[in-house]
Amino acid sequence: MHVIVLGAGLAGVTSAWYLRQAGHAVTVIDRQPGAGLETSYANGGQISVSHPEPWANPGAPAQILRWLGREDAPLLFRPRLDWGQWSWGFRFLLECLPGRTVRNTVAIARLALHSRDCLRMLQSDTGIEYDRLRTGILHLFFSPREFSQADRRAALLHDFGMRAEVLDARACQAVEPALAHCRDTVQGGLYAPDDETGDALAFTQKLAALCRQAGVAFRYGVSVTALIPGKNGVASAAIEDENGSVGQVGGDAFLLALGSHSAALARPLGDLLPIYPVKGYSVTLPLAPNAEAPSVSITDESRRIVCSRLGNRLRVAGTAELTGFDVSVNPARCEAILRRTRQLFPTIEPAGEVEYWAGLRPATPGNVPIIGRSRLHNLFFNTGHGTLGWTLACGSGRVIADIIGGKPPGVEFPFRNL
Repeated sequence: MHVIVLGAGLAGVTSAWYLRQAGHAVTVIDRQPGAGLETSYANGGQISVSHPEPWANPGAPAQILRWLGREDAPLLFRPRLDWGQWSWGFRFLLECLPGRTVRNTVAIARLALHSRDCLRMLQSDTGIEYDRLRTGILHLFFSPREFSQADRRAALLHDFGMRAEVLDARACQAVEPALAHCRDTVQGGLYAPDDETGDALAFTQKLAALCRQAGVAFRYGVSVTALIPGKNGVASAAIEDENGSVGQVGGDAFLLALGSHSAALARPLGDLLPIYPVKGYSVTLPLAPNAEAPSVSITDESRRIVCSRLGNRLRVAGTAELTGFDVSVNPARCEAILRRTRQLFPTIEPAGEVEYWAGLRPATPGNVPIIGRSRLHNLFFNTGHGTLGWTLACGSGRVIADIIGGKPPGVEFPFRNL
C-alpha cells in the first residue's frame, strides 16, 4: 500500500517510520524545508507520562477566572470574532466535568504508557540520539492548596502502574540540588523517576533521516491545499510548491498529521475535527559548562511551565494562549517565563543569546488526540495531541500504522470510527 503522510512533525514522521517498518510505501509531504520545523521545533522536551490529567478538569474554570486580565497568565484567552474559538471554548468547559475528566485522563494515560514503551524500543533498535535524559520529572507545588492534591495524583499514577513519590521541600532539593535557592518557597513535589526528556526536533529530524534510508520519500516545501474525493474515498491531495506550481499526489491511503491545520482539510469532506491552535511559548538558554542548572526535568505546577536540560541548553516552556493562528512571539510572555526561570535558578547566566519561540499546539477540548479513520475509508487521522505531542508521538505513530494496515492497535483508546 502507498500511504501519503501529510505533515512532517513528530506525528507525521513517527507514523511514516512505523508504516515503513510494516512494509508500506510512504511519501511524506510538508510545507517547511525540513522535518519538525513547526510545533515540534522547540517544545518543552518532556516525555511526561506522569501528567495524564488534561488542562480541562474540574478546577480549570476557577483558575481561568483568576487569570483573566493578566498578560502573563498561564492560560490566556484572547476573544476573537471566530466561531471556532468560541465553540472550542464551550466544549473545553464541558470536558471539565468530573466524569469527562476521568475518561480523558484514563485514555491519555493508556496511550502515554504505550508510547513510552514504543519510544524505548525504537531507541534501542536504532540508537537514535536526541539529548535524552532518563532522570525523571519533578512536579513542584508552590502553594499548600496545590500540594494538598499531590497524594491523590500519586495514587492515580500508581493505579496506572507508574512510579511516583510525594516529597517535601527538602527531599525535592535532594532529587535536584539546583533547587537550593528556591527551597523556602517550594511546598513539596511529586517525583516520577521513570519519565524522560529529550530534544523533540533532534529526534524528529534524525528519525526522518532513518526513514529516508529505509525508503520513505519526503517532499518538502510543498503545501497541501485540499483533499480531492473520488468514487472510493480520497483520490489525491492537491498541492502547491514554494514556486507556485500546482499539482496532485495520489496514493492508496492518506494520513492527516498536520496539527492545527488538519481540521481545515478534513472539513470539506464531512469530518469536523474539534481542534483549535493553542499557542505555547519556550525560552532556550545556552549553558556554560559549570552552570548550576537542573538535570532533572522540572514542572512548575503553579505557573504551568516546564524546564528540561537538553545537553548544553536549558529549555523552559509552557503557557497557553488562544489567539487563532497567530504564530508571532509575544516578548512579554517569553520574558515572564524567563523571570520565573531566574526565580527558580538565580545563579544561571546564559552563555549566549537566549532564543524565544512560539508554536501552535493542535488541541482538542479534552486534550485527547484524534487517531483513527475518517468517514472516507482511505483517510486516516493522527492529530490533535495538544501539550502531549512528544509524550504520545511514538505510540500514536505505531497504532495508526497498525490501523492503516488492518491490525488491532494493541491499546485501549477511543479511536475514531473503529
